[in-house]
Amino acid sequence: MADGADRGPGAGATGGRAPAQAPERAMWCDERFDFQGTFLQCLAKHVPNIYSAEMDPLLEKQEEMVQAAILYPLECYLFGEDPDIFLEKLQQSGTSQLCGKVFKGGETTYSCRDCAVDPTCVLCIDCFQNSIHKNHRYKMHSSTGGGFCDCGDTEAWKAGPLCTKHELGSSSSPKENSECQLNEEIMEHSRRVFPSVIKYIVDMLIWEEEKELPPELTVREKVDSYYCVLFNDEHHSYDHVIYSLQRALGCELGEAQLHTTAIDKEGRRAVKAGHYASCQEAKEEIKRHSENVSQRPLHVEVLHADVMAHQKFALRLGSWLNKLMSYSSDFRQIFCQICLKEEAGSEKPCFISKLMLWDAKLHKGARKVLHELIFSSFFMEMEYKKLFAVEFVKYYKALQKEYISDDHDRVLSVTALSVQMFTVPTLARHLIEEQNVISTITETLLEVLPEYLDKNDKFNFQGYSQDKLNRVYAVIYDLRYVLVSKPTLWTDRLRERFLEGFVSFLRILACMQGMEEIKRQIGQHIEVDHDWEAAIAIQMQLKNILLMFQEWCASDEELLLRAYRECHKAVMRCSTNGRSREKTMFHLCGHTLESRPYRVSADPVSIHLPLSRTLAGLHVRLSKTGAISRLHEFVSPEEFQVELLVEYPLRCLVLVAQVAAEMWRRNGLSLISQVFYYQDVKCREEMYDKDIIMLQIGASLMDPNQFLLLMLQRYELADAFKKIKPTKDQDLIKQYNILIEEMLQILIYVVGERYVPGISNVTKEDVIMREIIHLLCIEPMAHSAITKSLPENENNETGLENVIDKVATFKKPGVSGHGVYELKDECLKEFNMFFYHYTKTQHSKAEHTQKKRRKQENRDEALPPPPPPDFSPAFSNVVRILNCDVMMHILRTLLQRAVELETHLWTEAMIQMVLHLLSLGLLEEKQQLQKSPEEEVSFDFYHKATRMGSSALNAVNVLMLVEKLKRVPQLEAQKDTVNWILQMFDMVKRLREKSSLTTVAAASASEAAKGDESTQDKEKAERKRKAEAARLHRQKIMAQMSALQRNFIETHKLLYENTLEAQGKEDAIMEEESVSSAVDYSKIALGPKRGPSVAEKEVLTCILCQEEQEVKLESAAMVLSACVQKSTALTQNRSRILELSGDTLDPLFMHPDLPCGTHTGSCGHVMHAACWQKYFEAMQLNFRQRLHVEQIFDLENGEYLCPLCKSLCNTVIPIVPLQAQKINSEDAEAVAQILSLARWLEIVTVRISCYSVKNAKGEKQNLPAFANRGMGNSALEFHSILSFGVQSSAKYSSSIKEMLILFATTIYRVGLKVAPNEADSRIPMMTWSTCAFTIQCIENLLETEGKPLFGSLQNRQHSGLKALVQFAAAQRTTSPQVLIQKHLIRLLGVLLPNFKVEDTPSLLEVDMFHILVGAVLSFPSLYWEDAVDLQPSSVSSAYNHLYLFHLATLAHIMQIVISSATESSTACSPDNSEEAQSAQSFCREVCQYTSGCFSQDIPGWLVWDCVKKGIMPYLRCAALFFHYLLGVSPPEELLQDSEEGQFKALCSYLSLPTNLFLLFHEYWDTVNPLLQRWCADPMVLSCLKGKSIAIRYPRKRNHLIELPEDYSCLLNQASQFRCPRSSDDEQKHPVLCLFCGAMLCSQNTCCQELVNGEELGACTSHALQCGAGVCMFLKIRECKVVLIEGKTRGCLYPAPYLDEYGETDPGLKHAEKPGHQDHRVVEFRNSAGVAVHVGLTSITERYRKKSHAFLLTVETAVLWLWI
Repeated sequence: MADGADRGPGAGATGGRAPAQAPERAMWCDERFDFQGTFLQCLAKHVPNIYSAEMDPLLEKQEEMVQAAILYPLECYLFGEDPDIFLEKLQQSGTSQLCGKVFKGGETTYSCRDCAVDPTCVLCIDCFQNSIHKNHRYKMHSSTGGGFCDCGDTEAWKAGPLCTKHELGSSSSPKENSECQLNEEIMEHSRRVFPSVIKYIVDMLIWEEEKELPPELTVREKVDSYYCVLFNDEHHSYDHVIYSLQRALGCELGEAQLHTTAIDKEGRRAVKAGHYASCQEAKEEIKRHSENVSQRPLHVEVLHADVMAHQKFALRLGSWLNKLMSYSSDFRQIFCQICLKEEAGSEKPCFISKLMLWDAKLHKGARKVLHELIFSSFFMEMEYKKLFAVEFVKYYKALQKEYISDDHDRVLSVTALSVQMFTVPTLARHLIEEQNVISTITETLLEVLPEYLDKNDKFNFQGYSQDKLNRVYAVIYDLRYVLVSKPTLWTDRLRERFLEGFVSFLRILACMQGMEEIKRQIGQHIEVDHDWEAAIAIQMQLKNILLMFQEWCASDEELLLRAYRECHKAVMRCSTNGRSREKTMFHLCGHTLESRPYRVSADPVSIHLPLSRTLAGLHVRLSKTGAISRLHEFVSPEEFQVELLVEYPLRCLVLVAQVAAEMWRRNGLSLISQVFYYQDVKCREEMYDKDIIMLQIGASLMDPNQFLLLMLQRYELADAFKKIKPTKDQDLIKQYNILIEEMLQILIYVVGERYVPGISNVTKEDVIMREIIHLLCIEPMAHSAITKSLPENENNETGLENVIDKVATFKKPGVSGHGVYELKDECLKEFNMFFYHYTKTQHSKAEHTQKKRRKQENRDEALPPPPPPDFSPAFSNVVRILNCDVMMHILRTLLQRAVELETHLWTEAMIQMVLHLLSLGLLEEKQQLQKSPEEEVSFDFYHKATRMGSSALNAVNVLMLVEKLKRVPQLEAQKDTVNWILQMFDMVKRLREKSSLTTVAAASASEAAKGDESTQDKEKAERKRKAEAARLHRQKIMAQMSALQRNFIETHKLLYENTLEAQGKEDAIMEEESVSSAVDYSKIALGPKRGPSVAEKEVLTCILCQEEQEVKLESAAMVLSACVQKSTALTQNRSRILELSGDTLDPLFMHPDLPCGTHTGSCGHVMHAACWQKYFEAMQLNFRQRLHVEQIFDLENGEYLCPLCKSLCNTVIPIVPLQAQKINSEDAEAVAQILSLARWLEIVTVRISCYSVKNAKGEKQNLPAFANRGMGNSALEFHSILSFGVQSSAKYSSSIKEMLILFATTIYRVGLKVAPNEADSRIPMMTWSTCAFTIQCIENLLETEGKPLFGSLQNRQHSGLKALVQFAAAQRTTSPQVLIQKHLIRLLGVLLPNFKVEDTPSLLEVDMFHILVGAVLSFPSLYWEDAVDLQPSSVSSAYNHLYLFHLATLAHIMQIVISSATESSTACSPDNSEEAQSAQSFCREVCQYTSGCFSQDIPGWLVWDCVKKGIMPYLRCAALFFHYLLGVSPPEELLQDSEEGQFKALCSYLSLPTNLFLLFHEYWDTVNPLLQRWCADPMVLSCLKGKSIAIRYPRKRNHLIELPEDYSCLLNQASQFRCPRSSDDEQKHPVLCLFCGAMLCSQNTCCQELVNGEELGACTSHALQCGAGVCMFLKIRECKVVLIEGKTRGCLYPAPYLDEYGETDPGLKHAEKPGHQDHRVVEFRNSAGVAVHVGLTSITERYRKKSHAFLLTVETAVLWLWI
């Protein structure tokens, strides 16, 4: 009932809605009658009759009947007057403060990053455009549907809660809105009407009886009329449902599709009507057939017709109420009161609760109506929104369980409404205090996941259901919504309730603590990887919730301490494993550790420890707030057991180390993936980082020696530091070394990583700044790259924008690429090489970058750690592990091994970490000495490091070992670091020796400065000396080489002279062969003065076999991979209907609009023909054997991927060598005396006439009229064409001939879309056509880019065009010459009207360049003789080319003059030049021949201007064609990008006068008859009379459509789009065609079209018409460009919209307001519009040049689109 629902409650009262009968209206109004009974009687009487035809409903008629019989009298009673008048007054009386717009799926929403309380606060487009937020930082999103505009909600916004539209609703009244109040009578009527209406709706929606109605609705005899009703689900696809309906009901495909679409849209549909038995049979059949294609049957019910009718009308009443709610707050309040009213003394839920509990059983259409009703009523009144939320929480568990067992999307579930309530701060507090919502949600979580709990009450998600977990995530989201706004004021009740919820949440964490334990696999590799994704995914979902719980706790000291106690208890309860084992003793350096035995490499271990990590987070917040001083009041020291707290995080870190040491490689990829996420930015805050913090807690509370002994024991390195066991097992040595490195790295982190609020006195901004600094120390980064590398908070913010300008400068993007941030110089000192968030790759890259920078600055390469901030008091004891005995033993042992060169027991990385630890110890001691007197400093790292030991191992101290490192050759790279440490030792020593703190500080600073300066000066001098020595050494070597070279030349002088002479002879021979010595070497391509052909020796390498071969006519064929496809890139008339079937299409003549050509492109890669055939056959065989693999290219149609570049290809071009031609100047001059244009035409005419008669052989021949004259000429006349020079035709190898036929057949097949047929007469036509069209495309591209005509083509374009033209010239030899002659006669018929046959088009109906190419390439067929295969000599060819070109040029000038007859131009000022006078004279002749139709008043200068501009593309194309055909070098002017000399250079190259009208004067006697016949053509006269329109020249060059500068404008445009074939208001997926600007409805079945018997989506069918199957679309809501080719192939390309950081945002994932077009977008538009003709392969190349991205390499970028 979409149409009815869209009409207002009082819509059209006087426009077709018939009033109800008077008695019935009077009965409704009579107060003595029971309204409910009367109302139900009315419905029982009318509803079954109105909705009696559900199989084929007449919606408009049904709506009229509903209005007349039910709604109109109901409204009259309710309002007490005419409904239309009343509602109009009500609507004008005021507007609501709240917007309340409900978002449709795909609709664009806006969220202000500056003012929104949380990310769920959004605005619709209208409110956003009229708010202050459009000038703030905002995000755009594409709604999934079911959302709610928050405009007017003061709790949703920090500022600007109202847009200008809704400010009116709040300013005129102190109440919540300014809507007028209803009078008491109307309100009383509402209290009578609404209960009956609501009860009827509820009763019918939850009605379960299929055959019976409630008694009060049964007023007639029951008839045997039933419907078989099919319901929607998410398990069966469209095709499954269509198949089941066709098989079960025997219906046609169209009917089944209609049913399926309606079911998907509304949720159910009657698919069969009839008696109960027949409907029941249909039900069983549908279920049976659906079970065959899916694991579960379709949901089908048999409903009585009256039940179906009343349920449908109940939804119509719901829509009526929904509209009514928008008019008045009083209506909403009365409605809410009735919905929330519970029956006295009954435990039954209220009306709204009944509907919520029944939601999962309702079909889609009913759910939508119910949810919209809730939005328009409860959510528009804050008081009732609170009451509704209470009811929602009351039944929360039941609702979520129903949703989880349901199969519909969340947007269709009533549980999706939680976000509208839980994110309102005051409402969330109320629900926590009064309804204990946190406990309710957490208990729900535990209750919906019982099957995933193992015997130890730990989660184990092996064999989990992804669909169920996705639904469980919705419960987790609700917990996040409740916690999104932290309270500022705590009450006792709120504190208690929150703590209850927190304890309940800890039960969930307890189930996760230690879940999915793994054990190291030894011996055999694990067979199947474990399911690990679910556990990690839940960790990700809980990450922000854990942080929010900690922040809530930290906001109240009492609460924080109590929460800490509860969390500590939970951790202790989960830490009982292993307590049954006996403790063991571990001794080292006089210290003993007593612990229970445990080995990570042998015992079970888990990476999931959320309880321990939550405790770590709370501990840090205790330290930050100072509440840690009271911790002993809540957790006694005896209960604390810090060793047990540290144990499990330490095990996790050891596991990571052992994975790095490849000790767990037999456990498969699942563990590697878990370790990756453990340290990844998405999880590390609540995993890896918290484990480091827990170790810092342990280090602060444990004895430092005990702490290190525990680490050594857990890392299983006790023996490694006790005594050295010689071993030859290299794998074991490698494991030990990696484990030591990993342990040292963790020790560095424990001591050095202090940038956590609470561990030291730093802020969140300091932490983010440090993260950014270390990211930019790797390399300059784009804004999006930095954002992805930073963790997000609960509001999905990283805090980047607040601090980025303090540490980095933004470098704007250049011509290509995006902008990047570069680190400020003053921040480089903060670089810490062992930053704990670096991956190993980032660590190496950052170290290399910083050392390289320091080297460029002529500084030493030492990278010491920056001075860390001081630990907070609670963590001050952490530094003690640096100077404890065990640490000194570790450092001394490793240094000793390096000094003694025991290479297998240490690594450079290990020593680097030792040096870093030494640096940290020295820096710590230095800082403490500078702040406090020596006697107050207990940290004595210097004394420990310089103290001698008594044992043999301790005979030398650490300082002495460090000094010896300078002599270790393997540690040359660490030399500067060693020097820095020695200086620090000296500095600390001096500080220790001073007595006064002030003196010490001053002296140390001075000494340090002097020491640094002296050291740096010495090092600079040393580097300078070495650089100078290296320079002198290089000079000496170069001088020696030069002397040796001169000596060699002198010694072998004779050899060089002989070589040069031989080379000179070869050059002379080549010149003699190619051209006579008397020829003029000017660069002219046509006529007797044609320049020499540049015939280069071509030796090419096959990319497959890597063998070289010279290209020769007699050699085996070599080919270029190529792609042939149809293209409409040059046409201006995209509405022209393309002829898709080529059976009757005549491709000889191309329309001047170039509607659809055949383009040939090549990637330029060369293969042997035989190698290519083997490659293609192998690919075919491979794909036949892999039938289950979906192919991304069509092998049946010859498609393949280029073996080298993987470009899409469908054929190969044979490489035919250019044949050098020589012209004897004397012969050329002699021929010039007798072979004028008139004589040439006479000879050609006789030759053609005789051929035509000869080939007719008595058959009725369609001969040209001109051929009937002159038949009395002798045989000598027939052969006179041969007298000007002939030669034998080129002989091609069989391999080349085979490839010529193959490529020509492919052009024919693809261009005409027909089956291959080598004998078809149209093959030569298609060959000439693709040659001409490809040249026009390339010329168009060069002109658009402003590049010179020659010298600027890419190698692949140059090679492809050269091969294509030579192929087109050679293809003639593979076709019957009689056929070629017939085509030539038809082509000449356009130029020479006497040759016209019946189907010869008019001069204005052909593209002249296509005529020229076809005529030139087919003309040698006139030299064919029966006895011998001849072709014209060089001299003959020169004249043939010249005269054909001149004729075509004259005809094209005529085209331009006629088409511009009505044109007015202001391009140039009038002049009286020679060209203008000639043009004026020509116009007078044309006027005479057209009987005055052509106006002689057109000024000559205007005609000349039109001709000069219009003929340029033709001349440029002709120059390209003749250059690649003949090989004559072009003039220098054409190699430069200069428009001034281009025209003259083209005229010179093509043997034309610069005054083109002189051509007419030169050939006037011959051309005059032609001109008369051209002018007498009916099409020409029609055009001149204005009855038809001719193509104007130069043709308009295509480019992509103009796009608005602001992306919001485009989104607004899309928001107004409605599908032209759909009557509902559902938001579609609009796409914009970038070729023509059409907006289409994509990804939907509503706009499918039947093309050639095949159903195609809107985009695919549009692409066939607009771009011959290739098209570009902008997906507006996703901000992506989609390129498609055909039905199944396409790819994505970045949209031309950039955000303020110069980056695109596909999918609006960054959503950082991609507001403006890229400054390169104009270039993008122009080049893309021209380049699309190259299709999928070459279009990419064009875009790659502009954006440095190879998009359409099919292997990596093919996107399968459902359009």
